[in-house]
Amino acid sequence: MTRIVPTLADIAADYDAFFVDLWGCVHDGVKALPDAVAALQEVRKAGKHVVLVTNSPRPRAGVQAQIADFGVPEDAWDTIATSGDSARAAMYNGIVGHKVFHIGEPGDDPFFHPLEIQENPIEITRVPLDEAEGIVCTGPFDTMAPPEDLRPELLLAKTKGLKLLCANPDIVVDRGETREWCAGAVAKLYTEMGGESLYFGKPHPPIYDLARMRLQQLGPVPSESRILAIGDGIHTDVQGGLGEGIDTLFITGGLAAEETKTTDQPDPAALEAYIEANRMTPTYAIGFLR
Repeated sequence: MTRIVPTLADIAADYDAFFVDLWGCVHDGVKALPDAVAALQEVRKAGKHVVLVTNSPRPRAGVQAQIADFGVPEDAWDTIATSGDSARAAMYNGIVGHKVFHIGEPGDDPFFHPLEIQENPIEITRVPLDEAEGIVCTGPFDTMAPPEDLRPELLLAKTKGLKLLCANPDIVVDRGETREWCAGAVAKLYTEMGGESLYFGKPHPPIYDLARMRLQQLGPVPSESRILAIGDGIHTDVQGGLGEGIDTLFITGGLAAEETKTTDQPDPAALEAYIEANRMTPTYAIGFLR
């Protein structure tokens, strides 16, 4: 049974570290959410660690710059683990070959910079699809266009037997009041078409391995029972936490606001119906991180 809690402070004493989603929890894609920032500042004042675990395809430095622009202060978090860094490491280990076709926006170019901590990265060259050994998807070419628009390219890729590296498993995000498609929607379509998609963000293990590595740089890593995953994605944040054996705090006022009838808090009956429909049971739920 999922327990609806008033604030993070009501349960924070039971945990030493927090794996916190960004989009929909700490910011809305445009600006920081003040109550969420204050809640994270408070747990850090209590000596606990906050790892921002995000399905952004950006490198860690890019996410840090982005959230600073949104108004998220540095005293609200300790370190950052991105699906982009996890996927980049795999790409530079050769998981989709040396020559790749890139699906994404021009602003995603930093994805193709090797990680400084990685030893002996292979050389990666971006090429047209007909020359590619694999696909790297950091998002659709146009985040407002439906993934179906990419079906011709994906059909050719499937015919060639190419693997698709997905740098962001999210299906959609809300930028302010606007919903946008993410790389996860492209990868999902490719899989449905019979292609092979490789994932490195939530809910898949590699990003949690990276999060623990980041946490280890701060001191001893707590046991699973002392880590809380926080996020608004039932099939990313909650599913990922369940897979890692850690407790979860589901932010219902994000992607599932309509389904859970969230105003200040979720409607209990609507929340229960949503949980049952998705077959995912978070430990806790709250309307908004605060």
